[in-house]
Amino acid sequence: MKNTRSFGRLFLITGLTVLAATSLAFSSPSLAQLNVMISGGFSGAYRQVLPEFERSTGITVVTGSGASQGTGPQTIAAQLQRGAPADVVILSREGLAELAASGRIAAGTDVDLARVPLAAAVRAGAPKPDVSTIDALRQTLLSARTIAVPGSTSGIYLTTKVFPQLGIADRITVKVTERGSQSAAMVAAGKADIVIQPVSELMNVPGIEVVGRIPSDVQLIQTFAAAIVVGSKQSDVGRQLIEFLASERMSSAIEQHGMDPVKKRTAD
Repeated sequence: MKNTRSFGRLFLITGLTVLAATSLAFSSPSLAQLNVMISGGFSGAYRQVLPEFERSTGITVVTGSGASQGTGPQTIAAQLQRGAPADVVILSREGLAELAASGRIAAGTDVDLARVPLAAAVRAGAPKPDVSTIDALRQTLLSARTIAVPGSTSGIYLTTKVFPQLGIADRITVKVTERGSQSAAMVAAGKADIVIQPVSELMNVPGIEVVGRIPSDVQLIQTFAAAIVVGSKQSDVGRQLIEFLASERMSSAIEQHGMDPVKKRTAD
């Protein structure tokens, strides 16, 4: 009888130990899965460093993409409206402001990551036009058969402000695509002569060559930022990712994609 009671106690202790270990494992951040929705401008630098974040934390990150702004079905706002899973969003400040206004961003969680200027690109091997001055940019755009721009933040700015300011809005043919990757692809395929969008979306794209930044008088320096989505069950893990993306460890990747780290720009 004594041996039976001892065995029972041992069995109970062993069972409780296994149960505790199992509970700890399933609550461990190392088994967490984080859903991120990101726009094109910051995605190159993000994808470059994401493996390091996953290795160092044990967190699995599932990444979806969408445009920062616009009216298409694949904007980040439209996808969130349809119920697409997202704990963290990374997009232009303009797009983030719209999400915040619609109540989709957890207050106080937004963090600026990088700033990036607009630049022009043409098909690889094509003559490189001058876009360095207002007059040169105007003539280059008037000479182009088709100009490609994304339908997101930069394209909205170009079509509503820059082209009218240059006095050419009704004299040029503009193709607006939903995503920056699509407008760049148009130029690579010869379906448009020139594309203007954040330089980070043009670097390392096969089939095109960056001509240069557009003049400061018509320049838009976009800020890309990250924030936690309202209702996220992984907000603590999401903050870990945002902290990583805003750290000095990101500086090299950000600069390699034509952007300026926010901390560095502020310090300058």
